[in-house]
Amino acid sequence: MTNSTAMANTHEPSTVLERLAATPDRAARITHTEYVPARSGRHAAWPEPIRPEVIAAFQAAGIQQPWAHQSQVADQALRGVSTVVATGTASGKSLAYLAPVLSTLVDGAEAPNGRGTCALYLTPTKALAADQRRSVSTLAAPLGDAVRAAAFDGDTPTEERDWIRLFGNYVLTNPDMLHRGLLPAHSRWSSFLRALRYVVVDECHTYRGIFGSHVAQVLRRLRRLCAHYGSEPVFLLASATAADPASSASRLTGVPVTAVTDDASPRGELVFALWEPPLTEMEGEHGAPVRRTATAETAELLADLAVQGTRTVAFVRSRRGAELVSVIAQERLTQIDRTLPARIAAYRGGYLPEERRGLERALHSGELLGLAATNALELGIDISGLDAVLITGYPGTRASLWQQAGRAGRTGQGALAVLIARDDPLDTYLVHHPESVFRHPVESTVLDPDNPYVLAPHLCAAASEIPLTGADAHLFGPEYGKLTDQLTTRGLLRRRGVSWYWTKRERAADLTDIRGGGGRPVQVVETATGRLLGTVDAGAAHTTVHDGAVHLHQGRTYVVRHLDLEDAVALVEESSPPWTTMARDTTSVTILETETQVAWSEGCLHFGSVEVTQQVVSYLRRKLITGEVLGESKLDLPPRTLRTRAVWWTVTEEQLDLAGIGPETLPGALHAAEHASIGLLPLFATCDRWDIGGVSFPSHGDTQLPTVFVYDGHPGGAGFAERGFHTAPEWLTATREAITSCECEAGCPSCIQSPKCGNGNDPLHKAGAIRLLAQFLSGRP
Repeated sequence: MTNSTAMANTHEPSTVLERLAATPDRAARITHTEYVPARSGRHAAWPEPIRPEVIAAFQAAGIQQPWAHQSQVADQALRGVSTVVATGTASGKSLAYLAPVLSTLVDGAEAPNGRGTCALYLTPTKALAADQRRSVSTLAAPLGDAVRAAAFDGDTPTEERDWIRLFGNYVLTNPDMLHRGLLPAHSRWSSFLRALRYVVVDECHTYRGIFGSHVAQVLRRLRRLCAHYGSEPVFLLASATAADPASSASRLTGVPVTAVTDDASPRGELVFALWEPPLTEMEGEHGAPVRRTATAETAELLADLAVQGTRTVAFVRSRRGAELVSVIAQERLTQIDRTLPARIAAYRGGYLPEERRGLERALHSGELLGLAATNALELGIDISGLDAVLITGYPGTRASLWQQAGRAGRTGQGALAVLIARDDPLDTYLVHHPESVFRHPVESTVLDPDNPYVLAPHLCAAASEIPLTGADAHLFGPEYGKLTDQLTTRGLLRRRGVSWYWTKRERAADLTDIRGGGGRPVQVVETATGRLLGTVDAGAAHTTVHDGAVHLHQGRTYVVRHLDLEDAVALVEESSPPWTTMARDTTSVTILETETQVAWSEGCLHFGSVEVTQQVVSYLRRKLITGEVLGESKLDLPPRTLRTRAVWWTVTEEQLDLAGIGPETLPGALHAAEHASIGLLPLFATCDRWDIGGVSFPSHGDTQLPTVFVYDGHPGGAGFAERGFHTAPEWLTATREAITSCECEAGCPSCIQSPKCGNGNDPLHKAGAIRLLAQFLSGRP
């Protein structure tokens, strides 16, 4: 055996997993191992219209022929057909759209008008745009000045922006910059928009929920301005494998889109393990058993993989979680090899630009062995040479799960992926029902461009760009007429003849946060130095940077001394408390309108509009590793009101009698069913439990019946509750099964306890919830 072969074998995914599970205790944590076999590829010819110098550039980069799906996408794009390529991770989606785009740019460089043709590339993250710009610049180097690629985002120096606007013909940006920077200044970008031939929308499966709905309207505004300047660009979209990608892409862009889904690329073997952390000796709230946290488990595995020399990315759901995994792994490695802690880092949103770029370079070069990252690194950054991926908790959708798992093995070698279950109903359900992970198709992308809370501000922005007319109704949808009237009544638009004009001095685009943050971000500032550490979304500030909150940044721990909501500043001091913090809140719901309802025997399932009022009232201090509650502190923060959409269900006194649920059991049974149903909805809608909320009432003021609500956590709704209404039999059946199959006696975080409960998970009644759900489901139509 040669040295290179021996080295390769040490990173074989099965070998790496065996080393991680070398002890009986570790082996018992693996609930299932899935082996996805390697697959050979299928080549096709380059489409005839592709310029020979573009083909030569690809061949110089080592790509002699395209895969069949790449050739198909390129051919359709050159024929003017808007297309979405929805194939697996590392299947070469970039080449599929770059081939026609670069060929068209070379054609345009020979045009007499000087500007030539142009293309716009959209990505959800700055990091991916920067990565793509590097790749395109390297690939297109033989093409000379025919391809002038440039990133246009918030990090772009002012002196570069004019050059990009005047001379760039492949502009890489994100929806936020398109919304706030390019479209409002369209007259200065007129030559670019007039020559715009292609719009590339990368990682389009991430445009879901409220963010996706906003991006859909941004793209409609872009199309409107292109038409104004005489162009009609072709849309080329790239997506992870998704259900009905053509329909989702059409809903996002507003134009008919054809899908290419037959993945012809080769793939190395993938070993995919489901991993459940062990129970600890600790007791949680109300005596419930406590599992070791997924954060601590991931940190330990990341450290073990670093010791093996296995290059790994650990995906963590939250910014705080990414920081914690990095810190704990570094501490563990300090005891083993003092050269290794420096090769572990965290990567998340909120970092300053220079910090992000440095981490990306270190990961590309191999200087870093392990990275704890939020999904900012999920989105397509080309990280070659990774051996393993750790996924800390189900990421909310199967599409994201496979996207994250596909980050390893990108050069064709075998790869290991490990899903580490959090102690919550959905994760526990999945690691014990592997068929739900490996035998079910990925979800449909849920977004609602007609949400009036989304559409109204974009109508204002569109009117400020070019006055609206009746001809725009086909572009903006069925709510257009009603909303223009409402905006006129509110004084935001003024009608003159057949047109509507924006009336305010402020830029309309600046009044809308397309990521649903609900206001300007809160700046996190170190009091001792005045240094800006980063930012937190306005919607998350009450729960994450309240007075007394523990805040992590680049491995350092800070405590929030004061949250100034008026100035949007959180003042922090460096400290090292042995705990984390978790905010608690109270919630009330008022039904505004019932849009539809279905009788389930005596019970009833409803969908409609509600108003939710929440107020953060205190926070808990919990031990870092075990989650043990150390104390509670009161907070005085103003309530926040949300008008949104909800699914809710009611039961009658007769049904409660049949289920054997008395007045003393009812509040806990409803509360437990609410928690578990929130936890399981992400299995049926493209969301996670932090996108939705819920509350239950033994007797709700509007229904006068025992009622469980689950609602979208965004103004106007995001489509998740509606998806719950339409899949209620499957959703609530899975909820009951998740509670029933949990081995605990009285309820635990794996089934009915919630990490976001505003009532401290009290009261909860596991047996009552099972009987309640069984009785309600028995009446389904």
